[in-house]
Amino acid sequence: MKPIAPTLLAWALVAIALNPAQAAPVRIAAFGDSATRGYLVPRKDAYPAQLQRALRARGHDVAVDNQGVNGDTTRGALRRFDEAIAPGTDIAIVEFGTNDRRRGVPMNTVRARLAEIVRSLRARHVQVMLVGLGRLDFSALAKAQGAAYAQFRLPPGQYRARDGAHFNAQGYAILVRRMLPAVEALIARVRPR
Repeated sequence: MKPIAPTLLAWALVAIALNPAQAAPVRIAAFGDSATRGYLVPRKDAYPAQLQRALRARGHDVAVDNQGVNGDTTRGALRRFDEAIAPGTDIAIVEFGTNDRRRGVPMNTVRARLAEIVRSLRARHVQVMLVGLGRLDFSALAKAQGAAYAQFRLPPGQYRARDGAHFNAQGYAILVRRMLPAVEALIARVRPR
């Protein structure tokens, strides 16, 4: 076998060094509470894992990191922000608010904290999608912050885990199908084809 010419090898190495982003997958952080974590379902059935499989099946080189914490609130999200959003994150899907509401946190406080999270992500050049679950509607906030948005409501009892509140694998599959076009649009902003 004929060895590779040193000049050709040098040019190939320069090309890789100058364009490392093309070699790395798009990094997506799923940042949220138990609905993100996948409470009461196997980790492989939570929406971050299902989203990664769906995107890869559609030809996207992605890595989706599940940064959901059971019981988390917007206050907790701000505290663990630096830990949850790793350097090099390209896209963050932000889902919070349910636990805040259960604890009686005023909605203007929830919205202000979410806006701070979005601004912090933007400062890191991270594309953002906000998710509103059930009656939580953050569409106006998403629009004001220039973030993508996904609203997710399912009828009570359908597609629920055994506690009746969280989603089961089928519920998460529906969520993934609904958010897929918006996530693909964010991927196109990060890495045009």
